[in-house]
Amino acid sequence: MNEPTVEGRKLSRSFGWLALLGTLLVIAGVIGLVYTGVATLTSMLLFGWLLLVGGLVGLLHAIESRGTNYFWLGVVVAALNIAAGVVVIKHPEGTAEALTMFAALLFLTGGVFRLVGSVVVRGPQMGWTLLQGAFGLLLGLLVLFDWPHSSLYVLGCFFSLALLFDGLGLIAFGLGGRRIVSMVSGRLDETAPTSDEPITSLEDERK
Repeated sequence: MNEPTVEGRKLSRSFGWLALLGTLLVIAGVIGLVYTGVATLTSMLLFGWLLLVGGLVGLLHAIESRGTNYFWLGVVVAALNIAAGVVVIKHPEGTAEALTMFAALLFLTGGVFRLVGSVVVRGPQMGWTLLQGAFGLLLGLLVLFDWPHSSLYVLGCFFSLALLFDGLGLIAFGLGGRRIVSMVSGRLDETAPTSDEPITSLEDERK
């Protein structure tokens, strides 16, 4: 077995693992869309643990760089991350309500700015910008009018959709990579000399 074939099989196996990871993400995304409440609490807990771990890592980094001008700034930022992580982990429902309100306000302000900007500028993409602004405004109003009940499903829905689309992207990347590796490996096997064929040098070809 020649070296290109071995490397091709390794690459194909790596792309296969990517496709498998994408499949797991798609399954998790579909389950999250069915159970949006569980997905919301899961996303909040993950967010809290990320803040907590990031704060601890930042605190260790600040301690290692003590004596510098940025020591106290690093300590303050790490302490804020740790405190925020503890609050999110202890109160995931309240955090989901606050983030849902923040998301609704972002949708509202973004939709208003797009609507006003498209009317004022009147560029070539005016229709598409108007549609985006109207959609953002409508989505923000729907989330805001149903708050705080909307906090039970909005963040979980967004989290599950992110998992779903990331998984689909990994599946496409993995399957496409395996297909390309198999095509390249097949062409290399076709052009590679067999053990029965003598390998001639340039001097032998000239003779």
